[in-house]
Amino acid sequence: MPRIIQNLEVGISENLDEVLREKLALQMPQFTDYRILRQSVDARRRHSPHFVITVEVADLGEKLENPTFPVQRQTYQGKEKPIVIGTGPAGLFAALRFVERGIPCHLFERGSQAEERIKGINRFWRYGDLDPRNNVCYGEGGAGLYSDGKLITRIKSPHIPYVLQRLVRFGAPEEIQYLANPHVGSDKIRRVIPHLRQFLISQGCEIHFNTKIEKLLTEGKSIVGVKTEHGQEYHSSHVILATGHSAEDMIHHLHEIGVFLEGKSFAMGLRIEHPQTLINKIQYRDFADHPKLGAANYKLAHHDQKTNTGVYSFCMCPGGYVLSSGTEPDGIVCNGMSNFNRNSPFANAAIVVSIDHEKLFGNDLFGGLKLRRQLESEAFQRVQKAGGKKELPAQRLSHFLNKKTGDVLKGSSPSGALPIPLHELLPNFMFQNLVAGLHQFERSMKGFIADQAQLYGVESRTSCPIRVTRDTETLESVSHKGLYPCGEGAGYAGGITSAACDGVRIAEKISEKILQNHYVPIGY
Repeated sequence: MPRIIQNLEVGISENLDEVLREKLALQMPQFTDYRILRQSVDARRRHSPHFVITVEVADLGEKLENPTFPVQRQTYQGKEKPIVIGTGPAGLFAALRFVERGIPCHLFERGSQAEERIKGINRFWRYGDLDPRNNVCYGEGGAGLYSDGKLITRIKSPHIPYVLQRLVRFGAPEEIQYLANPHVGSDKIRRVIPHLRQFLISQGCEIHFNTKIEKLLTEGKSIVGVKTEHGQEYHSSHVILATGHSAEDMIHHLHEIGVFLEGKSFAMGLRIEHPQTLINKIQYRDFADHPKLGAANYKLAHHDQKTNTGVYSFCMCPGGYVLSSGTEPDGIVCNGMSNFNRNSPFANAAIVVSIDHEKLFGNDLFGGLKLRRQLESEAFQRVQKAGGKKELPAQRLSHFLNKKTGDVLKGSSPSGALPIPLHELLPNFMFQNLVAGLHQFERSMKGFIADQAQLYGVESRTSCPIRVTRDTETLESVSHKGLYPCGEGAGYAGGITSAACDGVRIAEKISEKILQNHYVPIGY
């Protein structure tokens, strides 16, 4: 059998293939081929940054084959089609798993296809005219998958290799299957989504764009279908709810029909931007300009023991852009993205404060949503009062820390920026925790607090503040049979990969029910 060899070190100035073959020959003199399983950069040694690589090696007489993760397809005789609401990563991969199992399904999306969606996004960034159906959060591809394509995840799921391999099959770069920080990029993901869509359609998935689900149909405590904004009803005893972290209208509808919900802790804050050259210098020091290292990233965290509050970086975008990402015409939200080559001169990341639901809101189920809406609305109003329309509120980092006002730096946002005192916008507890966290980050990364650094507001959509609680075994709502809360918006994922895996997991659970004795489980 092929052998796995871990933690091989290769200097960044060395020939990767040549050095790997030399190192492998010492351990397996008769090896015939190898395949990289994981590759990361270790720059902790000041004078010798290097790659750390795990490989699969074939010995004499063996052959390596890239795994394809085949799915056992069955002949489905039933008339009822499962319903999937939302075309973010959770919804798309749930639909993908269904059709690979041989089960046709309905897939609903309030926004448009990716090609039309980007037109609405560009109009908003350029003129400030928000399309409530086609923006950075709504439309085919969902929020994270379409805006950036970072695939980093902390979960341990057997479906991760399947998700990455399918993205590659539809056009993503092969390297996402082994890089420690896999990233598709906003530019390349636009080519992946249409290929995935065409495959779904060819395999029996009916996709309904520009079709908002207005109502879940119920019989007692069971969900039996959906009603669209166009008045059409579709019936099914299996409805996957994958509407994302911004669909507040659906959350309120669930509450109205008695679906069990619970408040969930989450995080909010600001987005920080530095020149990418500065981050490269901090992380790579004398090797900051080395062509093999590319744009450096970082991951930072601080925990206040007294208040049990965390401050951490989130969604770090090397060589990226700060985006205006709101979904309401009277609110401002910021987010980050980067293209595959990460060639913007700026680096940005969310710097957020953990929000403990029970501690801050008690029994107020909608406390988190109210705070989120309050900050987004206040940000919008301040920009309007400053004479702006489409710009993001921004403040130099040094001004923020010292509660001062002043001009803003030229940055990456296609919407532009206006000087707004963000220290006044945020609740005091958030401001104080951000200040403490930023000073700790400076101790971890000397130079992080720099004159060239700038903050943008508000980073409020890290996750949904409400969970649609589901049973741990059936994955159905604990209150309504037939409803399957899924992905980030339901409180069961924290990014593209984890949301996609959650969609696969639920589709598998439903397939097991539908196919019954014909179901063949797939293990990895």
